Amino acid sequence: MEKLSPDWTEATRLWTAHRQHWITKYRSDRLFRFFCLASIVFLIVVLSAIVLFVSKTGLLVFRDVSPWEFFFSSRWDPEHHRYGAAVFITGTLYVTFVTLLMATPISILTAVFIAEMAPPRLQQWLRTLLDLLVGIPSIVYGYLGATLLVPWIRKLTGAPVGDGILAAAIVLSMMILPTITRITDDALCAVPNEWREANYALGGTKIEMIAKVLLPAAKSGIAAAVILGMARALGETMAVVMVIGNVAQWGFDLITPSSVLTSHIVMQILNVDFHSTANHALYMMALLLLFISISLIMMIRRLRLKGGSSS
Repeated sequence: MEKLSPDWTEATRLWTAHRQHWITKYRSDRLFRFFCLASIVFLIVVLSAIVLFVSKTGLLVFRDVSPWEFFFSSRWDPEHHRYGAAVFITGTLYVTFVTLLMATPISILTAVFIAEMAPPRLQQWLRTLLDLLVGIPSIVYGYLGATLLVPWIRKLTGAPVGDGILAAAIVLSMMILPTITRITDDALCAVPNEWREANYALGGTKIEMIAKVLLPAAKSGIAAAVILGMARALGETMAVVMVIGNVAQWGFDLITPSSVLTSHIVMQILNVDFHSTANHALYMMALLLLFISISLIMMIRRLRLKGGSSS
């Protein structure tokens, strides 16, 4: 038999190695795609199960309580079969509104200072500080609010206890301020420098550039930052529980102890039977929070898509 030439043997070896490489790569790609698909399916199943379970359990409350009483009555008294959640729903919206009223202007002004006015070294230091503040556990904010802020409010206003919407809003403002500031800072930095230079070329001042060019150009990112802060304020529990008072009553004067959906769920969930109407009412409150959070996330996604298409 004729022996193969060395060149032919080397070509055969290289072809075999190349073929084995592509087979291995193909299998790796198939395996990677399989794990990605499995992860997506697992995530969808888990989220769907959570939504279905909370929805099914929460909607059971309307077997014993009318929707009108649940949403519009302010009387929560399970011993007398009264399950009005208006105080908690209104308190949640009120706390969120006051929180955003405090945190949004400060956050935007701080972001403008970091992005446009601070020296580079100070920018880096402030951004690092904000990142650290975002990671502080909420229980720390709540403890500081309960031990320092509440006594200060009680002394300043003469209120009997000092707990209430005002204390909760201040604590939540401190918590969401780093989040809104950092996202707004990123949105401002994403504005092209050519737009700034065009403003200066037309004789505009720095203040005019910020007010008429920078902020309007970054409005989608700023709105997304505010909505994300709102979502965190709506879902916060432990810090609010420690400073709001946890009483089922109106707190429109800001210094009267009140309650919100999250704090009421935490305070009541261990004291009710799972198959009771009270527990179903708590799950209905959780369902409201879930749908509010989903709505806010959808708004953020829409704003980002709008911002991307406009740019």
